[in-house]
This record gives sequence, C-alpha cells and structure tokens, in this order.
Amino acid sequence: MNIRFLITTGLCGIAAMLANPAFAAEGAADESSSADDIIVTANKREQSANKVGITITALGGEELARRQISSLSDVANAVPGLVFSPSTANTPIFTLRGVGFNEKALGVYPAVSVYLDQVPLPFPVLASHAAFDLERIEVLKGPQGTLFGQNATGGAINYIAAKPTDEWMGSGSLGYGRFNRVELNGVVSGPVADGVGIRLAVQGVHSGDWQQSATRDDTLGKEEYLAGRLLVDLNMSGPIRAQLNLNGWIDKSDPQALQYFLLLPNPPGVNEAVQNFPFANLNPRSADWSTGKYRPRADRRFGQAALRVDGDLTSDLTITSLTSFIAFKQEQTADGDGMSLALLNNSPDDGTIDSFTQELRIANNPGGRLNWLVGANLEKSKVKQRQDIYFPDGSVNNPGNLNIFQNANQTRQDFSTLAAFVSGDYAIADRLTLKAGIRYTSSEIKANLCGMDAGDGRINELFTLLGNLLSGTVVPPLQPGDCYSLNEKNIPGEPFIDRLKEDNVSWRGGLDFQVNPDLLLYGNISRGYKAGSYPTIAAATTVQLSPARQEHVTAYEAGFKARIIDRTLQLNGAAFYYDYGDKQVLGKVLDPIFGLLDKLINVPKSRIIGAELEASWTPSDNISVRAGGTYINSRVQDYSGYDVLGEIQDFAGVALPFTPKWTYSLDAEYHTPDLISGGEFFVGATLTGKSAQDAVFAGDRVSLPDREGAKVVDDLAHPFHIDAYATVDGRIGYNADSGWRAMAYVKNAFNTYYIANVIPGADNSARFAGRPVTYGVEVGFDF
Repeated sequence: MNIRFLITTGLCGIAAMLANPAFAAEGAADESSSADDIIVTANKREQSANKVGITITALGGEELARRQISSLSDVANAVPGLVFSPSTANTPIFTLRGVGFNEKALGVYPAVSVYLDQVPLPFPVLASHAAFDLERIEVLKGPQGTLFGQNATGGAINYIAAKPTDEWMGSGSLGYGRFNRVELNGVVSGPVADGVGIRLAVQGVHSGDWQQSATRDDTLGKEEYLAGRLLVDLNMSGPIRAQLNLNGWIDKSDPQALQYFLLLPNPPGVNEAVQNFPFANLNPRSADWSTGKYRPRADRRFGQAALRVDGDLTSDLTITSLTSFIAFKQEQTADGDGMSLALLNNSPDDGTIDSFTQELRIANNPGGRLNWLVGANLEKSKVKQRQDIYFPDGSVNNPGNLNIFQNANQTRQDFSTLAAFVSGDYAIADRLTLKAGIRYTSSEIKANLCGMDAGDGRINELFTLLGNLLSGTVVPPLQPGDCYSLNEKNIPGEPFIDRLKEDNVSWRGGLDFQVNPDLLLYGNISRGYKAGSYPTIAAATTVQLSPARQEHVTAYEAGFKARIIDRTLQLNGAAFYYDYGDKQVLGKVLDPIFGLLDKLINVPKSRIIGAELEASWTPSDNISVRAGGTYINSRVQDYSGYDVLGEIQDFAGVALPFTPKWTYSLDAEYHTPDLISGGEFFVGATLTGKSAQDAVFAGDRVSLPDREGAKVVDDLAHPFHIDAYATVDGRIGYNADSGWRAMAYVKNAFNTYYIANVIPGADNSARFAGRPVTYGVEVGFDF
C-alpha cells in the first residue's frame, strides 16, 4: 500500500505546484469549455476532456489525416502506453499499460476493447478498418468495466465517426506512394430532407508487394481493401432522434510473412533442407513463405448495421437504445514459419463471426449537481474457425509418429453476456465531484472443439494406436470427421464440449477536484474484468483445451489536467498501480509425445506500476507541439510454468510480455499563412519509440540452449527479447483557400529495422519486422 500512497501524494504535489499562481494561467476563466477544448464521450456523454477525471488520449480528425494514421499499428504508435503486435493468424493484439492478451484466434475477447460510436466491435479482427472519416479517436486508459463492458481490463479505444453536416459538402483525396500504393478517399454529406441528414464515406487502397523473398525471386505483401460507411441522422420534430450506421469492408491484402531467425530442432531432428535453410536478411523487407496452395493470401469481409435511438422521456430524462448486427467471414492462408519449406503452414484458416449487441440506458440531462446513468446490455455471438496445419518438414514427421505431417482443428463457440450497470457523479461541493459506478455481468461461453484428420488418415491411425496403448481398452479406428484429442481416459473420438459460465462485479470510485478553471485533480480506484477464453489450437489431449478463467485488474490512479502559460500549454499527468489477477496468456505445456505445445493458462498474480505525461503546446499561431511518454514497471509476483524452451521456471520477478518500460512520441508542426492567396503551408515531423520488451515470459534471460543443430541469426544472446527502437515520420503540404490541398509524407524515414513480434515455433522461430520506409504524395479537394 506504500507504493500506492506515494503515487497519490506525488501527483498531488505536482498538482499543488501547478495550482500556484506562478504557474497557473493568469486571469479568470469561466467553467464552460473553450473553443479549443477536445470533446470526448468517455462517460457516454459529451464533455470537455479537461473536465473528465480519467486518463484519455484523444486524436482529432485533422491530426489523423495529416499524420496518415489509418492502420491499427499507426494508432498504437500515436498513443504512448499502447502496443500493437501482429500475429500469425493476421489478427491484431493490443496491450495497454501492460494489460493485454497474446492470443491470435478469431473467437477471443481482447483486454483492450474497441468501439465505433459506443457500439462494441467485440473481437479484435472486426476493428481492422474503422479508422477512416473520423471525427476523433479516444483511448481510455485503465479498467473501463463499468461503462464499456467486462472486456476492458486494459482500456477502451473509441472510434468517433464524422457525422452528417447541416449543409451539403463533399471532399475527396487521391494518394500515390511507394510500392505503387494508391489510396482514394471520398465523402459526401448533407441534408436530404427536413430533419434527415446523411454522410457517405469510402476508402479504397491498392498497392503492390512490399516484401522480398530471402531465397528466390518472389515478392509478397499487396494491400487491397475497400471500406465504406453510410450514416443517416433522423432528427425529426419531436422527442425522438435516431442514427443509422451501415458500414463494411472487403480486405484481400496479403498476410505479412515472417523472418526466419532461429532453429531449435526437437528430437529426432529436422531434415537437411531445414538445417541448411538460410536466415532472413536483417532488413525490413526480407522474409520467406511457402508457394502454391500454401502461399499467404486472405479474403475478409465485414458488415455492420447499427441503430442508435434517443428519446426524451421528460425534459430531464433521455432513454438511449444501441442495437448492432455484425457479420464477418474469413478465408485465409497463413505461413507461420518464415520459410519456403513447411514447418507451420495454415491452409485453410477460415472462419465466421456473427454478433448481436443491444444496450438500453436512461440518463438525466447533464448540468446539475447530480449526473447519472443506468442501463443494461446484451451480447450474443457465434464464432466458427477451421484451421488445417501442414508441417511435413518438422520433427514431428518421423516414423515414431507414423510420419504425420498435417492435421486440422475446428472451433465452434457461442458467447452470451448480460450486464446491468449504474454510473454517476455528484458535485458534493462547488469544486469537488464524487464519481462512482458499478456493473454486474453474467457471461457464458459454450465451446465445441475438435482436432481432426486433414484427409490422409495418418493422424487418425496414430491416435487410434495411442488410445489403445494408453487407455487399456480397445479403441475403434477413428473415421474421417472424428476428433482425435485424447480425453481424460486417453480415449479419442469425441469433440471437447464444455461450458464456461462466469459472473463478476466491476466497479469504480473517485474524486475530481477542480482547483480552478484550468486545473483538474483526480483520483480513481477501479476494478475491471475480462471474460475467460477457450483456445483454438491443435491439441494432443483435451487438457490443452481447458479454458483460461476470467482475469481482473484493480487499478489505483491519481492524475491532473492543467492549462498553463496563458493556456498555450495543456499538460496531463497520471500515476497508477495495478493489481493484476489471473492474467490470461497463451502458455506452454510439455506433451510426452509431441513435445512443447500451446495451452491457455492464468498467471495468478502480477503488478504494474507506471506514470505518464502528455503535453500539447501552441507557443504561437504558427507552431504546435504534442509530446507524450509512458513509464511502466511490470512484474510477475506468482507464476511457475514452462518457458518457451520447455523448461520449468519460477517467473516471479520477470516483466510481463509486450510491456516496454518506455513508450514515447513527439510531434511538431510549423504552419504559416500564404499572404498572397490566403492558403497555408505546413511542415511537421513525428518521433515515436519504445524501449526493449519481451515477446515471452523471461525473454530477456532465455538463451539458445546447447542442442545439436541449434542456431540463431547474428548470434543473438536473447532471441525472444525485442530491442528498443524509434522511428521518424515527416510531412509537408499546402492547404489552399479555394479548397484544394496537397501533401507529401514519409513514414519510417530512416528505414529503421525493428521487430514487432517474435513467434516461437516447435523447431524454428520467426519474427515480424516493422514496415520499411514508405513515402508518397496526396492531393485533395473540398466542394
């Protein structure tokens, strides 16, 4: 508790210094929001960010456009404390302030939840192309369980779409960049009838390959997607208002190929071709992949219809209904080994997601001493996934295993969540506000998991034999479509059918102290939960298929938000302490036949200590500067298990994966008016960086073992440790007074080589490299 006390008193000391007249803005200011305030919806109502006592990073639409922030990795780079990690299944993994879930399957809830206009996108892949035609992005840090659901132990990312306008307008832009990348954006918005407005936005991208094979004349990495969004606002006379959101996308971009960098053959070893296969070159473009049927490719399709209806029950009460239907389909081939050989190829990796969500809430109109909100929500989702895994060049393909070289697994899950929540704040004094919220959640996951023969009969033959040897009974020969995983009696043949039913109570409480109109102090205590998960893996036994139970985070946080130096400098700071219980991770289990295999596990106890500071400074009409940094010190306090090499370890004291101690960004822009034509010139640059981090538990101390045939690129001392890196982006452009604009940009200007993720494998391991330098030009117009 002493650490928490120090955090609180330290922040209060900083705030007291800022409250001193020598530092505070001179002159009186009223309590209303000023014109340059950022408006956010963190409490599900519009407020100035400076009046909301939680840590928020908000990125406005103009900033998103100028900095070319459109992908999920771009968003993470712009938000200190947020880490994006690519996966072999082409699904994103977010970690915020050290809280995340390193699982890649379609049907897993994330620890950092994502929303579009307060409507949940329940599974990570669904958020792939939401970042276009936005008013802003809000990143809420810390547990958000009371208002934004049970799966927000790390925080929430809210995409706020640009809304229909009162007058007809339109805009368009066309960009061309490296690798023949063409991007087209278009928007049309305006009223179509009295009280009815629409906004139609589209984004299309097509580019050539950006990756090069390290062993042959071949390329990969095309980008090809089309996204669209139609908003219809209905504000007819009367007490009811409605907004319909129809959005969707089609993405046929290639999954990113990996860089092979480590060989660690398991007994009885791998073939000569694997032993002699060269490592990838140490540059951003180098990689390798299989060809033909197993060449990486994808076809993903997403559609959503969401309806929001607000009705005034009285002059002081508003009821809100949020209804959403989502359909997603994936047909994909992925290569997980970084080789043209086949140690881990997934073809097909297909799946579907169907999700329905409904929220109903009642709130009073803000402005009085008491602001409250009460509501309930429901989620019903179905996720199906089928993976065929091909590994003829792996060590598992040996006579002792009847030379198996492929298998399949099929996952079917039904998700059901019902929750009720109450949240509010009360001004107990003129400048002191008490905040509280509570949510009860009941969730259920029904799972039907099955490992199957992929068609050649060898897996069925092997597991029939194992069942006869280990069970002590006569096992009927497995037939096509049977499930091979051995149950608790070592008998194969049936799917693993299970149900995970959990409930929890998330809560928050806090105080906001408005020292003066330009300084807010706040302190919060909150608890959030993330629902349990089943794995999507090839399992030798049903022990591997047992779920990870729900995790929870109890957060203690104190912070301030201040406008100083004549309101030219916005300074936000916070310090926090997290008690992290039952953290869910994709860990390892040692199988006596197949060696090291995947399994979802819970880490009993961890803790995270951190602090962050963000600043926005406009020292003159021509200069704007934005900077931010987050410090995180994470530690496992109680967990023993298998490390990435299959050794039992006591992990107490090691850092959590994907948790760099430092993440930081600095963006500066100079803009000056064109005195002749009335336009504006601008030039800007952005520096973003992360300190070193681990891709696995104890990655900073795991070394290559002394095993025959083992080798690693560049003689890396700790192959599963990711080095620190920083990148620089730049932009220069002109906005004409007549409505046209032009810009040139560069990303990763110095072509920095860095690693975004490390993927351990059975015999070899591979890495995702960050994108190389990219550059381009863009022209646009308004009408």
